[in-house]
Amino acid sequence: MLKLPNDTEIVAETLSDHLRREETSYPAAAVVRAISEACAEIAERLAAGGLPGDPAAIVGVNESGDKQKALDVATHDYMVEVLRKAGVRQVLSEEAENVIALNSDGAFDVAIDPIDGSGSIGTGAPLGTLFTVIPAGPTGPEGFYQPGRKIAAAGYASFGHSADFGFSLGNGLHLAVFDWRIEEFRMWKEGHEVPNTSRVLAYNASNHRHWEPGIRQFVEDALEGKRGPLNADYNMRWLAAAVGDMHRIVLQGGLFLYPGDSRPGYEDGKLRLIYEAIPMAFLMEQAGGQATSGRVPILDMTPTSLHQNVPLIFGSSSLVETLGAYLAFRA
Repeated sequence: MLKLPNDTEIVAETLSDHLRREETSYPAAAVVRAISEACAEIAERLAAGGLPGDPAAIVGVNESGDKQKALDVATHDYMVEVLRKAGVRQVLSEEAENVIALNSDGAFDVAIDPIDGSGSIGTGAPLGTLFTVIPAGPTGPEGFYQPGRKIAAAGYASFGHSADFGFSLGNGLHLAVFDWRIEEFRMWKEGHEVPNTSRVLAYNASNHRHWEPGIRQFVEDALEGKRGPLNADYNMRWLAAAVGDMHRIVLQGGLFLYPGDSRPGYEDGKLRLIYEAIPMAFLMEQAGGQATSGRVPILDMTPTSLHQNVPLIFGSSSLVETLGAYLAFRA
């Protein structure tokens, strides 16, 4: 087994044990635990790649008109059953047009993107799972039309060269890493904060010409480096998987941009408010970062439809505020 010079024996508690202890104070921890244990299974299947079969095989089309791959559908079905057994009342998934009823007496609803970054399935590039846990309110779609600040918990799994799990119960952002020797996640960092001094930007440069003037000007000034108005050299990192970009920003700081633009159908961006933007915004704020639509904080928004799109900007507070100043000036 390869060992690094500074490797030491792992003594951290398992994520499942940590969450069991939290259930007394934070009942949503039981749902987060069920999802984390399911993500351990997903990590193992992803590691097998195409050996058992083709995870990238096209098997359908989702509500957005995106092609569904075998891994998308299988992970959705798997997660629905996991959440049913965990007592969740109802589920909203990117891979289903309507709300799925599970347990009428459940205390929580869950909104989930079972596999984020589907375009990269089968290539070895980072993928993710993203979710939010919402206290049970009205049944049906109205149960998900609650402001982001009312959610009970959120989390993500990032499947890269390591499998990482980040979550918050409203008490800070905590991180765990999958330990292949015991086939469980172990706690890694508690109360983690997003670095505030990074100069890394994550955006799809091919959309530059479609953005509004304030965002274009910010990016152009950043590309000027130390000679430009921002007086700093910036790097660009774009994974085409929001969870992977978020996990890197959680650890290293930076700024993620997926704004709305002038293309038909992209006026409100591409990412989904309920099961993508809200959980990422919750996690960012819990770690000292920020998330905004470019006009208002994401968590202050109230969804009006199940698969609603929203522009999304998140990351280190200093960078979010800098971009916000450009947008205000150009408004």
